[in-house]
Amino acid sequence: MDAFTFIPGDGPLLLSIPHAGTALTSEVADALSDAAKPLPDTDWHLPRLYQFAQEMGASVLIARYSRFVIDLNRPADDKPLYATATTGLFPDILFDGTPAFLPGKTPTSAVRAGYLQDIWQPYHQKIIQELARIRQQHGYACLFDAHSIASQIPRLFEGRLPDLNLGTNGGLSCSIEAEEALRALCQPQQRWSWVLNGRFKGGHITRAYGQPDQHQHAMQLELAQCNYMSELAPFDWDADKAAELQPMLKNIVTTFVTSTAARYRA
Repeated sequence: MDAFTFIPGDGPLLLSIPHAGTALTSEVADALSDAAKPLPDTDWHLPRLYQFAQEMGASVLIARYSRFVIDLNRPADDKPLYATATTGLFPDILFDGTPAFLPGKTPTSAVRAGYLQDIWQPYHQKIIQELARIRQQHGYACLFDAHSIASQIPRLFEGRLPDLNLGTNGGLSCSIEAEEALRALCQPQQRWSWVLNGRFKGGHITRAYGQPDQHQHAMQLELAQCNYMSELAPFDWDADKAAELQPMLKNIVTTFVTSTAARYRA
């Protein structure tokens, strides 16, 4: 099975969804702990939630394999992205610290090396190729990395996570104009709590491909899942909540793209 689904677009935006995959290899499927079998750390329903991006002309890249096979938002060398609690390239625990695999059943290093070659590398190569194509066509490229997570995970953060967690790698992955426009969008509204470069400031994808000096701008949005779905298995879609959230998401994506575009029209 291919490592990803790709939907081409003709606009300046690439939407990356690296954690929505649920496919498992046989080695992982046979070894998951009971707690991990429902795939609790999946970014559920994001392709559906961001369906509007295709109408905007975005190219869309969606992972097919679960992060329990390999985490596409971690560097290939598995260097930690955060000084606080996290999970790695090959997660052995759930976000709450529970073991992800049965004792003695963790996939071998050789098997995991194959996942790096056959799943991680193709996904990242597609990002590189598509961003290059977009830059050639438009003169610049925007990469929006879409994520979601349970609103309360004590091991990772205290209390309840803000609804909207925008990350620009501390302002390094996109233009100043884009960051200021995102702040100006979020600050006046009171419906959604938000933070810029808080606990989630951008993973490997945002950090690796956000290169404003190369006309390549990236941001990450980590959503609190309580705003569009049930956070309890089987993690059902909540149509009413999603319908309320989607206009704000579209405003965020549109603001990111238009404010970046303005830099090249000036």
